[in-house]
Amino acid sequence: MTEHDLDSVFQDDWPDDHRSGLVAVVGRPNVGKSTLINAILGQKIAIVTPKPQTTRKQQLGIFTVEHGQIVFVDTPGLHKPHHKLGEFMVSDAESALRDADLILWVLDVSTGPQEGDNHIAETVARLRGNTPVILVLNKADLLSDENHKARIAAYTALIPHEQVLLVSALQNSGVTELVTDLLARLPLGPRYYPVDQVSEANMRFIASEIIREKIILLTEKEIPYSVAVEIEEYKERSEDMTYIGAVVYVERDSQKGIIIGKSGAMIKQIGAESRAELQEELGTQVYLDLRVKVLKNWRSDEALMRRLGYRMPKDDKQ
Repeated sequence: MTEHDLDSVFQDDWPDDHRSGLVAVVGRPNVGKSTLINAILGQKIAIVTPKPQTTRKQQLGIFTVEHGQIVFVDTPGLHKPHHKLGEFMVSDAESALRDADLILWVLDVSTGPQEGDNHIAETVARLRGNTPVILVLNKADLLSDENHKARIAAYTALIPHEQVLLVSALQNSGVTELVTDLLARLPLGPRYYPVDQVSEANMRFIASEIIREKIILLTEKEIPYSVAVEIEEYKERSEDMTYIGAVVYVERDSQKGIIIGKSGAMIKQIGAESRAELQEELGTQVYLDLRVKVLKNWRSDEALMRRLGYRMPKDDKQ
Protein backbone atom coordinates (compact mmCIF):
# COMPACT_ATOMS: atom_id res chain seq x y z
CA MET A 1 0.00 0.00 0.00
CA THR A 2 1.39 3.39 -0.97
CA GLU A 3 1.57 6.35 1.40
CA HIS A 4 -1.25 8.00 -0.57
CA ASP A 5 -3.44 4.90 -0.25
CA LEU A 6 -2.72 4.69 3.47
CA ASP A 7 -3.73 8.34 3.94
CA SER A 8 -6.97 7.61 2.11
CA VAL A 9 -7.74 4.66 4.37
CA PHE A 10 -7.01 6.70 7.48
CA GLN A 11 -9.09 9.72 6.52
CA ASP A 12 -12.08 8.31 4.66
CA ASP A 13 -12.65 4.75 5.83
CA TRP A 14 -11.40 2.00 8.09
CA PRO A 15 -11.13 -1.75 7.65
CA ASP A 16 -13.75 -4.22 8.90
CA ASP A 17 -11.40 -5.48 11.61
CA HIS A 18 -10.77 -1.96 12.98
CA ARG A 19 -10.71 -1.79 16.79
CA SER A 20 -11.22 1.27 18.97
CA GLY A 21 -12.13 2.37 22.46
CA LEU A 22 -11.35 4.29 25.64
CA VAL A 23 -8.45 3.26 27.86
CA ALA A 24 -8.51 4.90 31.31
CA VAL A 25 -4.97 5.36 32.64
CA VAL A 26 -4.92 5.42 36.43
CA GLY A 27 -2.35 5.21 39.18
CA ARG A 28 -0.80 6.94 42.14
CA PRO A 29 0.59 10.42 41.58
CA ASN A 30 4.06 10.43 40.03
CA VAL A 31 4.15 6.84 38.75
CA GLY A 32 4.66 7.91 35.14
CA LYS A 33 1.16 7.93 33.63
CA SER A 34 1.71 11.07 31.56
CA THR A 35 5.25 10.00 30.60
CA LEU A 36 3.86 6.69 29.34
CA ILE A 37 1.14 8.33 27.23
CA ASN A 38 3.67 10.78 25.77
CA ALA A 39 5.95 7.84 24.91
CA ILE A 40 3.14 5.95 23.16
CA LEU A 41 2.11 9.00 21.13
CA GLY A 42 5.68 9.94 20.31
CA GLN A 43 5.15 13.53 21.41
CA LYS A 44 4.33 15.53 24.51
CA ILE A 45 0.64 16.10 25.15
CA ALA A 46 0.68 16.01 28.96
CA ILE A 47 2.93 17.97 31.29
CA VAL A 48 5.37 15.91 33.32
CA THR A 49 6.94 16.89 36.65
CA PRO A 50 8.28 14.98 39.67
CA LYS A 51 5.59 16.59 41.86
CA PRO A 52 2.39 14.72 42.84
CA GLN A 53 -1.00 15.87 41.47
CA THR A 54 0.50 17.43 38.35
CA THR A 55 -2.42 16.18 36.22
CA ARG A 56 -5.63 17.87 37.39
CA LYS A 57 -8.10 17.05 34.61
CA GLN A 58 -8.77 14.20 32.21
CA GLN A 59 -6.67 14.60 29.06
CA LEU A 60 -7.15 12.57 25.90
CA GLY A 61 -4.23 11.08 24.02
CA ILE A 62 -5.25 9.65 20.64
CA PHE A 63 -3.16 6.87 19.09
CA THR A 64 -4.11 5.79 15.56
CA VAL A 65 -2.86 3.04 13.28
CA GLU A 66 -4.52 1.55 10.22
CA HIS A 67 -6.40 -1.16 12.12
CA GLY A 68 -7.16 0.61 15.35
CA GLN A 69 -7.50 3.75 17.45
CA ILE A 70 -6.81 3.93 21.18
CA VAL A 71 -8.19 6.93 23.05
CA PHE A 72 -6.15 7.17 26.25
CA VAL A 73 -7.72 9.09 29.12
CA ASP A 74 -4.91 10.40 31.33
CA THR A 75 -6.57 10.86 34.72
CA PRO A 76 -5.58 12.77 37.84
CA GLY A 77 -3.80 10.57 40.35
CA LEU A 78 -6.30 8.80 42.61
CA HIS A 79 -5.78 9.94 46.18
CA LYS A 80 -7.72 10.85 49.32
CA PRO A 81 -8.76 14.49 48.77
CA HIS A 82 -8.18 17.27 51.31
CA HIS A 83 -10.04 20.12 49.56
CA LYS A 84 -12.61 20.78 46.80
CA LEU A 85 -9.96 20.66 44.06
CA GLY A 86 -8.91 17.23 45.31
CA GLU A 87 -12.55 16.10 45.24
CA PHE A 88 -12.81 17.33 41.64
CA MET A 89 -9.68 15.43 40.63
CA VAL A 90 -10.82 12.17 42.21
CA SER A 91 -14.31 12.50 40.70
CA ASP A 92 -12.78 13.13 37.27
CA ALA A 93 -10.61 10.03 37.56
CA GLU A 94 -13.50 7.87 38.77
CA SER A 95 -15.74 8.93 35.87
CA ALA A 96 -13.03 7.77 33.45
CA LEU A 97 -13.02 4.33 35.11
CA ARG A 98 -16.77 4.00 34.66
CA ASP A 99 -16.64 4.90 30.94
CA ALA A 100 -13.58 2.91 29.90
CA ASP A 101 -13.34 -0.15 27.66
CA LEU A 102 -10.04 -1.03 29.37
CA ILE A 103 -8.41 0.14 32.61
CA LEU A 104 -4.65 0.62 32.47
CA TRP A 105 -3.25 0.74 35.99
CA VAL A 106 0.28 2.16 35.99
CA LEU A 107 2.42 1.16 38.97
CA ASP A 108 5.94 2.15 40.01
CA VAL A 109 7.74 -1.20 40.22
CA SER A 110 10.97 0.48 41.32
CA THR A 111 9.49 0.51 44.83
CA GLY A 112 7.12 -1.80 46.66
CA PRO A 113 3.35 -1.18 46.87
CA GLN A 114 2.38 1.94 48.81
CA GLU A 115 -0.72 2.78 50.87
CA GLY A 116 -2.06 4.70 47.87
CA ASP A 117 -1.95 1.53 45.76
CA ASN A 118 -4.30 -0.23 48.17
CA HIS A 119 -6.67 2.74 47.94
CA ILE A 120 -6.61 2.53 44.13
CA ALA A 121 -7.16 -1.23 44.21
CA GLU A 122 -10.31 -0.67 46.27
CA THR A 123 -11.49 2.13 43.94
CA VAL A 124 -10.89 0.15 40.75
CA ALA A 125 -12.56 -2.95 42.21
CA ARG A 126 -15.59 -0.86 43.16
CA LEU A 127 -15.97 0.83 39.77
CA ARG A 128 -14.62 -1.59 37.17
CA GLY A 129 -17.72 -3.74 36.64
CA ASN A 130 -16.66 -6.17 33.92
CA THR A 131 -13.97 -3.88 32.50
CA PRO A 132 -10.62 -5.65 31.99
CA VAL A 133 -7.69 -4.35 34.03
CA ILE A 134 -4.17 -4.31 32.59
CA LEU A 135 -1.31 -3.80 35.06
CA VAL A 136 1.63 -1.81 33.70
CA LEU A 137 4.70 -2.09 35.94
CA ASN A 138 6.58 1.06 34.98
CA LYS A 139 10.23 1.94 35.72
CA ALA A 140 11.19 -1.69 35.10
CA ASP A 141 14.71 -0.53 34.22
CA LEU A 142 15.22 0.18 37.93
CA LEU A 143 14.45 -3.40 39.03
CA SER A 144 17.33 -5.47 40.33
CA ASP A 145 17.73 -9.24 40.01
CA GLU A 146 17.28 -9.54 43.78
CA ASN A 147 13.84 -7.85 43.98
CA HIS A 148 12.49 -8.65 40.52
CA LYS A 149 10.19 -11.57 41.39
CA ALA A 150 9.07 -10.22 44.76
CA ARG A 151 8.07 -6.80 43.35
CA ILE A 152 6.09 -8.32 40.50
CA ALA A 153 4.35 -10.74 42.86
CA ALA A 154 3.46 -7.93 45.29
CA TYR A 155 1.83 -5.81 42.59
CA THR A 156 0.03 -8.60 40.77
CA ALA A 157 -1.57 -9.60 44.09
CA LEU A 158 -3.29 -6.21 44.43
CA ILE A 159 -6.25 -6.92 42.14
CA PRO A 160 -7.53 -9.53 39.65
CA HIS A 161 -6.25 -8.58 36.20
CA GLU A 162 -6.11 -9.79 32.61
CA GLN A 163 -2.48 -8.94 31.84
CA VAL A 164 0.68 -7.62 33.47
CA LEU A 165 3.42 -5.95 31.45
CA LEU A 166 6.82 -4.56 32.41
CA VAL A 167 7.72 -1.25 30.75
CA SER A 168 10.03 1.70 31.08
CA ALA A 169 8.22 4.74 29.71
CA LEU A 170 11.32 6.89 30.10
CA GLN A 171 13.44 4.50 28.03
CA ASN A 172 10.56 3.56 25.70
CA SER A 173 11.02 -0.10 26.59
CA GLY A 174 8.04 -2.45 26.35
CA VAL A 175 5.82 0.32 25.00
CA THR A 176 5.25 -1.27 21.57
CA GLU A 177 4.27 -4.57 23.20
CA LEU A 178 1.84 -2.72 25.46
CA VAL A 179 0.13 -0.97 22.54
CA THR A 180 -0.17 -4.24 20.62
CA ASP A 181 -1.80 -5.90 23.61
CA LEU A 182 -4.26 -3.04 24.13
CA LEU A 183 -5.33 -2.95 20.48
CA ALA A 184 -6.04 -6.69 20.53
CA ARG A 185 -8.32 -6.28 23.56
CA LEU A 186 -10.42 -3.36 22.30
CA PRO A 187 -13.81 -4.04 20.68
CA LEU A 188 -14.43 -3.69 16.96
CA GLY A 189 -15.38 -0.08 16.28
CA PRO A 190 -14.95 3.03 14.15
CA ARG A 191 -12.29 5.72 14.13
CA TYR A 192 -13.51 8.48 16.44
CA TYR A 193 -10.85 11.09 15.62
CA PRO A 194 -8.89 12.07 12.49
CA VAL A 195 -5.60 10.24 12.03
CA ASP A 196 -3.49 13.34 12.60
CA GLN A 197 -5.19 14.32 15.89
CA VAL A 198 -3.32 13.32 19.06
CA SER A 199 -5.23 15.39 21.64
CA GLU A 200 -8.54 17.18 22.09
CA ALA A 201 -6.93 20.06 23.96
CA ASN A 202 -7.02 23.53 22.39
CA MET A 203 -4.04 25.86 22.41
CA ARG A 204 -5.41 27.95 25.28
CA PHE A 205 -5.40 24.87 27.52
CA ILE A 206 -1.99 23.73 26.25
CA ALA A 207 -0.53 27.18 26.93
CA SER A 208 -1.93 27.25 30.47
CA GLU A 209 -0.53 23.78 31.17
CA ILE A 210 2.92 24.67 29.84
CA ILE A 211 3.05 27.72 32.12
CA ARG A 212 1.83 25.66 35.09
CA GLU A 213 4.45 23.01 34.38
CA LYS A 214 7.27 25.57 34.54
CA ILE A 215 5.92 26.93 37.83
CA ILE A 216 5.79 23.43 39.31
CA LEU A 217 9.35 22.68 38.19
CA LEU A 218 10.79 25.99 39.39
CA THR A 219 9.06 26.36 42.76
CA GLU A 220 8.90 24.36 45.97
CA LYS A 221 6.74 23.56 49.00
CA GLU A 222 3.06 24.47 48.65
CA ILE A 223 3.36 26.65 45.55
CA PRO A 224 2.78 23.97 42.84
CA TYR A 225 -0.46 22.81 44.48
CA SER A 226 -1.86 26.31 45.02
CA VAL A 227 -1.36 27.58 41.47
CA ALA A 228 -3.89 27.90 38.67
CA VAL A 229 -3.26 29.50 35.28
CA GLU A 230 -5.92 31.26 33.21
CA ILE A 231 -5.35 32.38 29.62
CA GLU A 232 -7.20 35.68 29.37
CA GLU A 233 -6.13 36.55 25.83
CA TYR A 234 -4.81 34.49 22.93
CA LYS A 235 -4.32 36.24 19.60
CA GLU A 236 -2.45 35.40 16.42
CA ARG A 237 -1.27 38.92 15.64
CA SER A 238 0.48 37.80 12.45
CA GLU A 239 1.81 34.67 10.80
CA ASP A 240 4.96 35.08 12.87
CA MET A 241 3.67 36.38 16.21
CA THR A 242 1.24 35.00 18.81
CA TYR A 243 0.19 37.08 21.83
CA ILE A 244 -0.72 35.22 25.02
CA GLY A 245 -1.94 37.05 28.11
CA ALA A 246 -2.02 34.80 31.17
CA VAL A 247 -2.85 35.21 34.86
CA VAL A 248 -1.20 33.04 37.49
CA TYR A 249 -3.48 32.65 40.52
CA VAL A 250 -2.24 31.74 43.99
CA GLU A 251 -4.02 31.54 47.33
CA ARG A 252 -1.94 33.87 49.52
CA ASP A 253 0.08 37.07 49.26
CA SER A 254 3.22 35.23 50.40
CA GLN A 255 2.84 32.83 47.46
CA LYS A 256 2.50 35.75 45.07
CA GLY A 257 5.83 37.07 46.34
CA ILE A 258 7.50 33.72 45.70
CA ILE A 259 6.15 33.49 42.15
CA ILE A 260 7.34 37.01 41.35
CA GLY A 261 10.69 36.50 43.06
CA LYS A 262 13.35 39.01 44.07
CA SER A 263 13.33 41.90 41.59
CA GLY A 264 10.96 39.83 39.43
CA ALA A 265 13.58 37.12 38.79
CA MET A 266 11.27 34.12 39.22
CA ILE A 267 8.43 35.36 37.02
CA LYS A 268 10.99 36.28 34.35
CA GLN A 269 12.41 32.75 34.41
CA ILE A 270 8.94 31.20 34.31
CA GLY A 271 8.10 33.43 31.35
CA ALA A 272 11.31 32.69 29.48
CA GLU A 273 11.02 28.90 29.81
CA SER A 274 7.30 28.93 29.00
CA ARG A 275 7.83 31.15 25.96
CA ALA A 276 10.59 28.90 24.60
CA GLU A 277 8.35 25.81 24.70
CA LEU A 278 5.32 27.68 23.35
CA GLN A 279 7.34 28.97 20.41
CA GLU A 280 8.44 25.41 19.62
CA GLU A 281 4.85 24.20 19.92
CA LEU A 282 3.35 26.98 17.80
CA GLY A 283 6.12 27.57 15.26
CA THR A 284 5.86 31.34 15.78
CA GLN A 285 7.37 33.98 18.00
CA VAL A 286 5.39 34.36 21.24
CA TYR A 287 4.78 37.50 23.27
CA LEU A 288 3.88 36.18 26.70
CA ASP A 289 2.36 38.60 29.21
CA LEU A 290 2.29 37.04 32.70
CA ARG A 291 0.57 38.54 35.73
CA VAL A 292 0.16 37.14 39.25
CA LYS A 293 -3.01 37.56 41.33
CA VAL A 294 -4.28 36.27 44.67
CA LEU A 295 -7.55 34.30 44.84
CA LYS A 296 -7.75 33.38 48.50
CA ASN A 297 -8.44 29.69 49.14
CA TRP A 298 -9.64 29.07 45.58
CA ARG A 299 -9.10 25.30 45.89
CA SER A 300 -11.86 25.17 48.53
CA ASP A 301 -14.31 27.55 46.82
CA GLU A 302 -16.52 25.86 44.21
CA ALA A 303 -17.47 29.17 42.56
CA LEU A 304 -13.82 30.10 42.07
CA MET A 305 -13.04 26.59 40.88
CA ARG A 306 -15.75 26.84 38.22
CA ARG A 307 -14.29 30.15 37.10
CA LEU A 308 -10.93 28.42 36.60
CA GLY A 309 -12.44 25.50 34.68
CA TYR A 310 -12.78 22.91 37.45
CA ARG A 311 -16.46 21.97 37.40
CA MET A 312 -17.71 19.59 40.07
CA PRO A 313 -19.97 16.78 38.70
CA LYS A 314 -23.17 18.27 40.13
CA ASP A 315 -22.50 21.44 38.09
CA ASP A 316 -23.04 19.47 34.88
CA LYS A 317 -26.37 18.04 36.09
CA GLN A 318 -27.97 21.38 36.82
